[in-house]
Amino acid sequence: MADQRTRLHPDGPELSRIVWGAWQVLMQPELGTPAGLAEMIVACLDHGITSFDHADVYGSFTVEARFGEALKLWGGARHSIEIISKCGNATLSPQRPETRVKHYNTSAAHIAASVDRSLANFGTDYLDLLLIHRPDPFMDADDTAAGLEAVVRAGKVRAVGVSNFTPQQVSLLQSRLSMPLVTNQIQFSLLHLAPLDDGTLDQAQERRMAPMLWSPLAKGRLFREDSPVANRVREALGPMAARYGVEQGALALAWLMAHPARPVPVIGTSSVARIASLAKAEGLHLDRQDCFTLLEAARGAPAP
Repeated sequence: MADQRTRLHPDGPELSRIVWGAWQVLMQPELGTPAGLAEMIVACLDHGITSFDHADVYGSFTVEARFGEALKLWGGARHSIEIISKCGNATLSPQRPETRVKHYNTSAAHIAASVDRSLANFGTDYLDLLLIHRPDPFMDADDTAAGLEAVVRAGKVRAVGVSNFTPQQVSLLQSRLSMPLVTNQIQFSLLHLAPLDDGTLDQAQERRMAPMLWSPLAKGRLFREDSPVANRVREALGPMAARYGVEQGALALAWLMAHPARPVPVIGTSSVARIASLAKAEGLHLDRQDCFTLLEAARGAPAP
């Protein structure tokens, strides 16, 4: 049973070492009812996963409210879990008839309205963490920063961060804030290594800002894709996972978590058995040569 926790930033919130993500809730029949989601909340808590990742846009702006209904059925103490959500992604949806074209809106007014809707959806009076969902090419850093600071001052949000930002975009927004951005939620897996090379993980270490990781198992492609890279990675994972006594998915998560930036994977499985299996990742401590063995398989070449 997982019981480790991590602080995203010296001045940021503490999360479970692995986070459960709600992105695919509507694609998973087991989670199609509030009762099914409530059972998932209990299963996560049973394995030390107390942090739940959302975005207002998930499920065409419907998943937050469904999760809120599940929280009522669960009936546990609000302080025993962490609710994370994102805003700024204005996509076409029947729930947003005013939206004519997909765009991003990181204005202070939009942040304020999004937070209020999220709080109502979840049935809570605060979010543990709010992220700007995607970079906005028309972001006014002063206005966005003012919006983030306002929801924190109001007690509606306890910490803020970003998602999918480049290092320069992080630096720009941080330059306008009096409080820290505590995380950058990024794509990183054995099939997506860009953060190792583009400065994202370097900046995370520099700022002591643990990144959150979406699609840490490459949306399952790691185990079903017939490609040279996926095949090489599976061939390396197999005997190593047997040696560590875990399944390949847990080992793949442990590889990510071994990075000194202290990444926090966000998993989206609807299987209770798989949650139990993946939760074993946090107890694994890969030695450096095992880390490089998997990196070599992912890159298709040894370290230069």
